[in-house]
Amino acid sequence: MASGQSIRRGIAWLFVGNTSKQVLGFVFGVVLARLLVPEDFGMLITIQVFTGLAGFIAGGGMGQALIRAKTATAQDYDIVFTLQLIIGCLIYAVFFLAAPWFAHWYDNPLYSDLLRVSALSFILRPFVNLPGNMLHRAMRFKAQAVVSVITLIVSSTVSIGLAYLGNGVWSLIWGGIVGSVVSALLLMPIARWRPRLSTAFGRGREIARYGVLFSINDIVFYLRSQLSAFILSRTLGPASVGLFNKGESLARMPHAFITGSVYPVLFRALGAEQDNLDRSRYLYFRSIALVALYATPFYVGLLWLAEPLVRGVYGVRWVEAAGPLAILALAWPFWLMGNLSGNVLKARNWLGHELAVQLASLAIGGLAIWVGLAYGIDGVAWAVVGTAAFTGIWQYGLAARCLDARLSGFPRALVPAGVLNVLLATVLFLMDLALPQAVRQNDLAYVLTMGTAGGLVYGLAFLYVPLAALAVEQQRWKTKLRLGRENPG
Repeated sequence: MASGQSIRRGIAWLFVGNTSKQVLGFVFGVVLARLLVPEDFGMLITIQVFTGLAGFIAGGGMGQALIRAKTATAQDYDIVFTLQLIIGCLIYAVFFLAAPWFAHWYDNPLYSDLLRVSALSFILRPFVNLPGNMLHRAMRFKAQAVVSVITLIVSSTVSIGLAYLGNGVWSLIWGGIVGSVVSALLLMPIARWRPRLSTAFGRGREIARYGVLFSINDIVFYLRSQLSAFILSRTLGPASVGLFNKGESLARMPHAFITGSVYPVLFRALGAEQDNLDRSRYLYFRSIALVALYATPFYVGLLWLAEPLVRGVYGVRWVEAAGPLAILALAWPFWLMGNLSGNVLKARNWLGHELAVQLASLAIGGLAIWVGLAYGIDGVAWAVVGTAAFTGIWQYGLAARCLDARLSGFPRALVPAGVLNVLLATVLFLMDLALPQAVRQNDLAYVLTMGTAGGLVYGLAFLYVPLAALAVEQQRWKTKLRLGRENPG
C-alpha cells in the first residue's frame, strides 16, 4: 500500500524535476528561438508527428503494465526489453525505407535524412524505458528527476551549440539523439539494470494484453494531440506549425510540470489501491483539488500576459503565437479533468471505456480543426479547446462511475482554487489600471511587474484566506515557512 508520505514525497520530487525541466526548457527554448526560425521548429514537429506515433507502438504499453502490476520479476523486464528492442529495430527499418517517400510527400528532400537520423531513437528507447520503469515502480522519483534534468541540460547545450554554428534544424535532431544516449547511460546503473534478452514470451501474455490496450489508448490520444500540427503542416505550412506549437507548448507548460508531477505517482498509488474504493476516491479528488490550487494562477497569468510575454521574450517574429497561447489557456480545467480522470481509468483497467472517448474525440477534433483553419492558427486553438471540453467531461463521467463517486465531486474540489483565483484576477485588473504608461509600454517590465505582484498576492491569499478545505495545506506551508506551528492533531 502506498503511504501518504511516500505519495507526497514522490510528487515533491517529480515537481522539482518537472519544474527544473520546464524552467530550463523555457530558457533553452528562448535561446534556440533566437538562433533558429519558426520553420526549423516546424520541420522537427512535422517529423515528430510520425515518430511520436511509432513510439507508442515501440513501447507497446508494456512498461506501464509492469508499473501497474502487483508483482514484476526480473524475467518480466527481460521479456519486455527483448520485445521493445525487436519492435524498435523494425520501426527504424520502416522509417529508413520510407524516408524518400516522406520527403517527396512534403516536397522537401531534407526530410529524408532528417527522418532517418531522428528514427535512431527507436533503437535507443528500450535502454531508457526499462530502467525508467523500474525506478517508477519503486517510486524512486528523485533519481528520475535528477537524470531528466541532466539529460535536458546536455541535449539542450548540444542543440544550442550546433544552432550557433549554423546547423539549423539538425541542431534539434542531434540534441535529441544525444539526450537519449545520456539518459540510458545514467539510468542503467542507477536502476541496477543491465540489458538481457529473453524469449520466454509466454510468460508475458498478461503484460502484453494490458499493454496493448494501454498502447492503443495512448496512440489515439497522441493522434488527437498531433492533429493540429499534422493539418497545419499540410495546409498553412511549417511556419504556422512552429508558431502554433510555441503557443501550445507555453499553454501546456504549467499543466506539464504540475499535473505531470502528480500523474505518475497517482497512477502507481491507484494501482496499489485497486481493491480500496474509498482510498481511491480520496486520492483522485484530493489530487484534483491540489493540482487546481497550484496550477490555475499560472493560467490566469497567461490569459493576462500572453502577448507581452511572447513579444518580450521571443521577439516580434513570434508574436502571432500569443493568440493560440491565450485561447488554449482556457482549456486548462478540461485538461485537468481529462488527465486525472484518464489516470483513474488506466489504473483500474477501464481502458476499453477510455478508448471509446479517445476515438470519438479524434473524429470531433479533426472536424473542428478543419473548420477552425478558416480563421488561422487562432481558429485551430479554439477547436482544441472545444475538443478538450468534450473529452474532459466524458472522461470525468466515466471516472466518477468507475469510483462510484458523485458528479459534484469535481466542482467541489475546485472551490478553493476558484476563490483564490477570482481574488487574483481582481487584483491584476486593478493593478493594470494603476500602472504607469512607461511600464505598460515595456513588455518585459510589464510581465515582471504583474507576475511578481500576482504571485505575491496569490501566495498570501493561499496562506491566510480562511477556507476549511485548505486548512491542512495552509498549515503545512506555514510550518515549512516557519510562519506557524504544526498542529499536533
